Amino acid sequence: MQILDGKFLAAQIKAEIKSEVDLILSEGKRAPHLVAVLIGSDPASQTYVKSKAKHAEAVGIRSSVYELDASTTQAQLIELIWSLNQDDSVDGYIVQLPLPKHLDESKIIEAIAPHKDVDGFHPVNLGLMVAGNQNAFIPATPFGILEIFRRYSISTTGKKVAVIGRSLIVGTPISILMSRNTEPGNATVTLLHSKSNHVKEVCLDSDIIIAAIGKKDFVTADMVKEGAVIIDVGINRVDGKIYGDVDFENVAAKCSAITPVPGGVGLLTITSLLQNTLKSYKLKQS
Repeated sequence: MQILDGKFLAAQIKAEIKSEVDLILSEGKRAPHLVAVLIGSDPASQTYVKSKAKHAEAVGIRSSVYELDASTTQAQLIELIWSLNQDDSVDGYIVQLPLPKHLDESKIIEAIAPHKDVDGFHPVNLGLMVAGNQNAFIPATPFGILEIFRRYSISTTGKKVAVIGRSLIVGTPISILMSRNTEPGNATVTLLHSKSNHVKEVCLDSDIIIAAIGKKDFVTADMVKEGAVIIDVGINRVDGKIYGDVDFENVAAKCSAITPVPGGVGLLTITSLLQNTLKSYKLKQS
């Protein structure tokens, strides 16, 4: 059984990004610039935004954070988004989710300029991703999952893949990416969700399981066939500890490879954001 080490891959990817940014700076050009917009005081969101800023600065990407009060109105947030859309010094930005309940998440995402949408959530980027356009910004977590398959040389061609969870952030995009005519990809994909029947049977028949449903230990050993590859996207906080969607302790023994939580996909979500920021910068220069 192989542990798919997100920390190791993240360090590798960050070194590659830093090398590119160092070259950009050596040519006398400005550094790529990533902005995060944080509304309210959600502790998990604050921690995540600080982590993004720390990782960006470590590879030479300029990082800025706008911290807005939880009472910020829709109009005020749209006004900030519009100014970021027009700011040529900003290559990419994210509006940290979840938003306070009085803000319309869909309208906020749609207000972001697609060419600066490094989270990959804008409908234009999702459409380009479906079409296989190379200029699309792939959502960060699915992008990180692809990097795991690529860098650990895990072939997905012809494999049966079960994706558990249908969010637009992870489940739906990774199910599309896994079915595209490319490698990673070329898989036969079943997208499972809260209304699915026969979840256990589908998982038992799958070569690869991607768990992104947000329920601690949802995937148990009796749902996994011998030699399966398990990608655990879950981050569930219980009594101050972080758990995945997979019962790691009991499932790991049956797998050929598995991502841990923490230390797996989550770290690659951040590096994917940095990769998208660098990509946005380079697209502007070309």
